[in-house]
Amino acid sequence: MEKRILLLTDFSKTALNAARYALDLYADYECSFHFLNTYHADSYTIEGYSFNYSGHRNYNIEQPNRQIKFRKLVEQLRLHDKNPKHNYYTIAASDTLLDGVNDVISRYDIDIVIMGSKGMTSSRTVVFGMNTVNIMENITACPVMAIPEDVSFKAPKEIVFPTDFKISFKRRELKYLMNIAELHKSKISVLHVKESAHLNKAQQANKELLGQIFKTITHTFHEVENMTVHEGINKFIDGQNSDMVAFINQKRNFFTRMLYKPLVQELGYQSSVPVLVLKHRI
Repeated sequence: MEKRILLLTDFSKTALNAARYALDLYADYECSFHFLNTYHADSYTIEGYSFNYSGHRNYNIEQPNRQIKFRKLVEQLRLHDKNPKHNYYTIAASDTLLDGVNDVISRYDIDIVIMGSKGMTSSRTVVFGMNTVNIMENITACPVMAIPEDVSFKAPKEIVFPTDFKISFKRRELKYLMNIAELHKSKISVLHVKESAHLNKAQQANKELLGQIFKTITHTFHEVENMTVHEGINKFIDGQNSDMVAFINQKRNFFTRMLYKPLVQELGYQSSVPVLVLKHRI
């Protein structure tokens, strides 16, 4: 089945790197890649420049400079891409980033959003970190993946899945993580940053349920203690040389603690590996 992937671009090197990562991640899949550039007061920027157009949402507006950039982007990627079943589509939208992303997801039935991550800079005009958090928190229709600017693609052999076992897992919310693991024969390392000596009855049941969901995929369970959540995750990733980290975004629970300061500065802005945000289904 064809994958429909939305790539956010401001035509920077960081966005280009994320696009190349996406092409390699799905190198053997039939895919349609939709490239979105928004131009608005809060437009999607990484390198510190922005477009300040106004007006109603409008697709396929003739913006010659932007069309030239899109054409060059597609030409660059086609030199890199060897799969004839990869199709490219470009979209220029006069809209806020969040509204533009939501509209494209709905319009084209997108499976996943992929964006580049530049991280913290001294420039006040570079707001990618804020945009990353905004997209991760507020896009609820599909998963979101952020690719750090200095990460080149390698097949993810280990994906870290941190959890506190406080939610009852659903197969459908883990489907995309499992799909990537199956595609690349990845191991999923389930990581629990311990808050107490023992799991309670509900947590133990959720752990057993997760084991059942992952039964067709190589997976292991791990624990770290006596450190904060972000310290535990970073230490584990560094120690295992992990290739990706995946979260379930459950508001007012685990991922909320990950995103708000100061944890966002550790893992949102400065992650050393791609971050996959899965959506919690109630």
